[in-house]
Amino acid sequence: MAQYLKIIISVFVVSLFLGVPETLAAEFSGVSADAAILMDARTGQVLYAKKPLEKRPPASTTKVLTALTAIETGSLRDMVKVSKRAAGTEGSSIYLTEGEILTLSDLLYGALMKSGNDACVAIAEHIAGSLDSFALLMNTKALAMGALNTHFTNPHGLPDKDHYTCAYDLALIARHALENRKFSEIVATRDKVIDWPGKEWDRKLHNTNKLLWSYLWADGVKTGTTNAAGQCLIASASKDNRRLIAVVLHSGDRWGDCIRLFEYGFSHYEYSQVAVAGEQYRMLQVQNGIAESVPAVYSSDLGILIPSNDPKALEIRPEIKNYPIAPLKKGQVIGFVNYYINGRYTGKVNLVAGCEVKEQKPWHRLLRWVKKQLHHNGTMF
Repeated sequence: MAQYLKIIISVFVVSLFLGVPETLAAEFSGVSADAAILMDARTGQVLYAKKPLEKRPPASTTKVLTALTAIETGSLRDMVKVSKRAAGTEGSSIYLTEGEILTLSDLLYGALMKSGNDACVAIAEHIAGSLDSFALLMNTKALAMGALNTHFTNPHGLPDKDHYTCAYDLALIARHALENRKFSEIVATRDKVIDWPGKEWDRKLHNTNKLLWSYLWADGVKTGTTNAAGQCLIASASKDNRRLIAVVLHSGDRWGDCIRLFEYGFSHYEYSQVAVAGEQYRMLQVQNGIAESVPAVYSSDLGILIPSNDPKALEIRPEIKNYPIAPLKKGQVIGFVNYYINGRYTGKVNLVAGCEVKEQKPWHRLLRWVKKQLHHNGTMF
């Protein structure tokens, strides 16, 4: 059953990208990455996509999910003892030694800023006891987020044939991670000093994300590089109370690719609040109710991005049950409104009954009939 559900959701996710306007592809013909995506962090709306669901090796962008899993599962004040396996991990490193003890917080800085593979192994062993158990936690969390094309076998992203993801999933994971205050703080940090037990000096960490220096609005997230994955980058940027997430995989110019995507997103789209929770959409006539009508109100807020030069791109398609039948409870769903940009599905808000409507009793119907007859005959009642 779970497998069928996954297939159904996958088909739905694929459909989200079928409507990406061709003008976007032309606009971003200069993106060098083999796969890329631009997503609004607040709404999850996709503004640009190039092979967004193609499975690819993620390299160290893996560490975004590693860090989020650790932050949500452990305590930042936890003291972590480094194992021989962690200290001996190949690749990028913060030079951990067997037996030294650091806080989980310091290890997270080492993993996200300096991209320390050794820090990731120490984190995984502390949180779950083994790399396999931690990978299971990661995959469970990814699935819960809707990242259906992701499967990780390790916490650092070193090559493995069963370790893969896609641009869309990475943007989705980053979107969730950036909602965490500690994660956002770490990935926006340029330089950091952490303890180096047993040494007369401390570890000095320098963030591998060069966008933090070269692009004014940049505030995260994570680099990744292996021979198999090429140059990868998940990047975030905030401007005018908006935050965008860009992902580029196997890029020839990851910094330039992300800057071009950000500049397009910030200059070509404007945020619009299309629904406010509790605000009335319209009145609906009610069948068999004491009240003849009920206000249909938005159940939640919804904001979307609309092309700045094409305000008519927004299309609203309501689907409402005409003449809902009493009794109705306050908050009962009686319809919903779909929103499309250039024919591409963007979001949905439920419409609910704004108040309770009780069912008519026979004497209510009789009284209403009498009133209508008297009104028809011109008699005041």
